[in-house]
Amino acid sequence: MKLFFVSDIHGSLYYLKKALEIYDKEKADYLVLLGDALYHGARNPLPKDYNPKEVAALLNTHKEKIIAVRGNCDSEVDQMVIDYPMMGDYTIVLCDNRRLFLTHGHIYNKDNMPNLSENDVLIHGHTHIPVAEKYEHIYLLNPGSITLPKENNPNTYGILENNLFEIKELDGKLVKSIEL
Repeated sequence: MKLFFVSDIHGSLYYLKKALEIYDKEKADYLVLLGDALYHGARNPLPKDYNPKEVAALLNTHKEKIIAVRGNCDSEVDQMVIDYPMMGDYTIVLCDNRRLFLTHGHIYNKDNMPNLSENDVLIHGHTHIPVAEKYEHIYLLNPGSITLPKENNPNTYGILENNLFEIKELDGKLVKSIEL
């Protein structure tokens, strides 16, 4: 199974279209949205081609392949315009004999870890900073932000396939990777 991870779209139609082009090229099985899909939030600048209504409509065309969690900029009213569930603070996916704990990162993160077993994986967004590391007894992964990267990082997404997590720039250039 190949999973494509995107976090922190923040309503940018421009970057969502780029992400979906890459998703198609990567031939991933599922599109994992790690929160903050539609709105930019009070702390962020308006992203390029900010259009939450069109972002929702475009995401809805992929509803059968989306696994999503709620971010701190996502609200209950967002669920009224999208056709896939996204109101959970986390979801758990079993993949290659391990648990993937998927969350946005504003609740569960390195400083507030969920109960995970050795070699399980915590995957979140929120910080807009790519991370791929082993932390204590688990793997800690963050694909960064497709729209609003921070700390001079490039716009990035993540791919998980065959126990290899890769963080890539929009042109496919590898930023970080880790073997799980």
